[in-house]
Amino acid sequence: MQSEIKVGQRFKFNILSDNPSQERLAVVTRVLSVREEGLGSEVGFYFAYWVEAHELPETEAPATLEFQRGTDGNVYLDGRQVSITLLK
Repeated sequence: MQSEIKVGQRFKFNILSDNPSQERLAVVTRVLSVREEGLGSEVGFYFAYWVEAHELPETEAPATLEFQRGTDGNVYLDGRQVSITLLK
C-alpha cells in the first residue's frame, strides 16, 4: 500500500470513539515503511506504513505523533482509530 501523504503535508485529524475528540492540526515530518521502521516482515500483515508528525501550532519542544496506516485501510494513533483529512 503506497502512502498518499508526503513530508510537509498538513492534515486535520480526530480520534474516533464513543466520545469524539476535537479536530486537531498536524504536519508530516517523516513517512516510513515497515522496513524503514526496522520491524519484522510479519508486521506488514497489519500495518502498511508509519507517518510521524508534529501537532500545530508547534511548540519549542514539539512532541512527535506516530500514526500507523493499517492494511485494513484505517489510520491509528496510539492504538486508537483516527480520521484524517489532507489539506492543500
